[in-house]
Amino acid sequence: MTKALKKAFEAASKLPKAEQDALAAAILEELESERRWDELFRRSADTLAKVAQQALAEDRAGRTKPLGDPL
Repeated sequence: MTKALKKAFEAASKLPKAEQDALAAAILEELESERRWDELFRRSADTLAKVAQQALAEDRAGRTKPLGDPL
């Protein structure tokens, strides 16, 4: 455990129990959200690579416009 995390937990341990539980729930929710995001990103890497190749091909073929140009 890092010094910063230990310091944060020590400070949190001084909070009332209800606030400790709320903080713990928020931390666990954030960790789960990050885990889900990482998994979704990992599973979509091939699709993202294909979309990027298609976009580059369209740009090379002159079928794109710079951002900010009027339609």
